[in-house]
Amino acid sequence: MAVSAFATYRRLLGYAARYRLWAAAGIFGMVFDAAVAAAFVRLIQPMLDNLFIDRDPRTIFWMPIVIVGLFLIRGAATFLADYGLARIGRDVVETLRGEVFSRYLVFPAAYFDREPSGQMISRLTYTVEQVAQASTNAVKVMILDSLTVLGMIAVMLYYSARLTLLLFVMAPLIGLVAWVVGRRYRRISSKIQHSVGAVTGIVDEAVSGQREVKVYLGQASERARFAEVNEQNRSLNLKVAATNALSTSIVQIVAAAALALVIYFATRPGMIDAMSPGAFMSLITAMLTMLPSLKRLTSVQAMMQRGVAAANDLFKIIDTPGEVDQGAVEATRCRGEIELRDVSLRYPGQASPALDRVSLHCPPGTVTALVGRSGSGKSSLASLIPRFYDPDSGSILLDGEPLTAWRLESLRSQIAWVGQQVVLFNDTIARNIAYGALGNASRAAIEDAADAANAMEFISRLPGGLDSPAGEGGALLSGGQRQRIAIARALLKNAPLLILDEATSALDTESERLIQDALKRLLRDRTVVVIAHRLSTIEHADQIAVLDQGRIVERGTHRELLDRNGHYAALHRVQFRDEEKPSADPT
Repeated sequence: MAVSAFATYRRLLGYAARYRLWAAAGIFGMVFDAAVAAAFVRLIQPMLDNLFIDRDPRTIFWMPIVIVGLFLIRGAATFLADYGLARIGRDVVETLRGEVFSRYLVFPAAYFDREPSGQMISRLTYTVEQVAQASTNAVKVMILDSLTVLGMIAVMLYYSARLTLLLFVMAPLIGLVAWVVGRRYRRISSKIQHSVGAVTGIVDEAVSGQREVKVYLGQASERARFAEVNEQNRSLNLKVAATNALSTSIVQIVAAAALALVIYFATRPGMIDAMSPGAFMSLITAMLTMLPSLKRLTSVQAMMQRGVAAANDLFKIIDTPGEVDQGAVEATRCRGEIELRDVSLRYPGQASPALDRVSLHCPPGTVTALVGRSGSGKSSLASLIPRFYDPDSGSILLDGEPLTAWRLESLRSQIAWVGQQVVLFNDTIARNIAYGALGNASRAAIEDAADAANAMEFISRLPGGLDSPAGEGGALLSGGQRQRIAIARALLKNAPLLILDEATSALDTESERLIQDALKRLLRDRTVVVIAHRLSTIEHADQIAVLDQGRIVERGTHRELLDRNGHYAALHRVQFRDEEKPSADPT
């Protein structure tokens, strides 16, 4: 259901209202700012009449002091208003960034499958800044310029109510301009949010895939993609600029016509004799001072509508529910019995299921290997155990309790995971091993885990040892080194469940053999689910499940499956032939 702009803006102002002291200081400053401006315009009449016509000595003495005093007050008021609103704006940005980022951390994996990373990054950079414009700058224009307009109208009414009424002929036209402009701004602003996300997404892809771009000579293709979204962004922003410029021009023309009417009627014989030159100058100055405020009040729609469109996007994220976590079962350390009962899973938009009525029992303390061709459902099955996804049908049990009955935090505290794509953070190697809840691990425990993963072999050669930086995404380490750091992290957790999803795929033969030896020592008293393309690494598994097109087609030990001469035996023959094939003799 669509949310009205008013409801969105009211909710946004609710964030600003949390900082009432600064809001009060800002409003107080704006009131004094507008009051001093009106007072100065009011002083123009005695300045002209008493100074230059009557040459009054008292006015000559006091007028400079009064003017300096007024602008000292206005300077303090302006500082208070500007700083107070800026403080609110930055605090609102900080709060919204924190809330959106916190939502990202609890969204289910399916959300990240469908949401481009560029859009997600853009929300935390560009979109929140648009909200700051709406929550502070737009408010400042609305309050300060509205007060200024009211103050100038009061001055004009003081000198001539009849001439002041002529100004109201332009009010309906200015109101119509503001309404039309507001609708157009809101429509364009939502498109701008999306275009900025597209720009960010293409940059993110090109930077992260810079090696592929270079090797496959994709520079021209990436430049063309970027030019397209960049041009779209430029065009949308020019539409905003054109709308703003047109509305400003219309307001100025309408205001100039009203000013011409005021001058015309003020110079009529019946009116000109009743006004002194100073009074007439005060009236005209008040009107001229009011025009910039009127112009800003019409253009404030741009800031407000951009902010409303941005706030709508942010609030949609904040209101999106995170992972379902209604379980109550908790355990310090589970036994590690996993059972899948007729589990089916289909990803959105896919014609065939990733898993189709899969049943599998993993007794505590055993090693279960999942093998099969790419796309057979191995990783999908492993992803169900930590509840990255929930099955469409069937059930998964841990120690006899459905996974949905477990508290998510307790469930995942039982699991150590090493995925196909190693994730390292831009921090030291030690902090990457002792990540998250492992942050309080002792130095000795970190070293033991690194040593068990065969990582100390290269860590000891680094200038900073464990305190050496890993780089963004582990860019300062090789693929095999990153893999061993991830394995060390899993070993440090010492969880009763261990999931190894292609965990040794990036390692050379020697490193893989050493890690397999380490894993054999560490597999005792824990349940392991391992996915591996190299069948030689899972020959000693307690059971091997062979998947094909989302179904388990064979199950047994390595020897049993070879003797059955089915799918597993065929995979083994192909892999054994590839590994043993002698290299061609160059001579």
